[in-house]
Amino acid sequence: MKAYILKRTQLIHRPLAEVFSFFESPENLSKITPPWLTFAIKTPTPMVMKTGALIDYTIRWFVIPIRWKTEIKDYNAPFLFVDEQIRGPYSFWYHAHIFNDVNGITEMTDLVHYRLPFGPLGRVAHTLLIRHQLQDIFDYRYNAIQEIFHGDRMAIINQ
Repeated sequence: MKAYILKRTQLIHRPLAEVFSFFESPENLSKITPPWLTFAIKTPTPMVMKTGALIDYTIRWFVIPIRWKTEIKDYNAPFLFVDEQIRGPYSFWYHAHIFNDVNGITEMTDLVHYRLPFGPLGRVAHTLLIRHQLQDIFDYRYNAIQEIFHGDRMAIINQ
């Protein structure tokens, strides 16, 4: 089963504690998720982020509603939290959110390891569609974060 990696690093000109506080709040996910996904959190809010926390979402992929459930597998404020899919569209999804202070600027890295179901068909779907959609989602996320923390949009450089 083929595994894929998506990695994005972004500098945010705000203190580490402020940036981490924004990202550890699942309610803020909708602010950095493209509207075309029709993202909604189903878990009652406010939520306490901690290891073992479970979060239920729905997204819409084209017209198909998809339920997604993740568990916070690791939580080390203000440096890291990891969500792992329990139920959802991937056969495996592991998303590490890594935060570092670099001279008062926050360096944030999204590191996603994922696998698709359906064997060879999944690999073809990844090549033709899924890889590009994930890049679009993380491009949107990058720009939304720029707007939230800096008030501007910047060009995306894929890693």
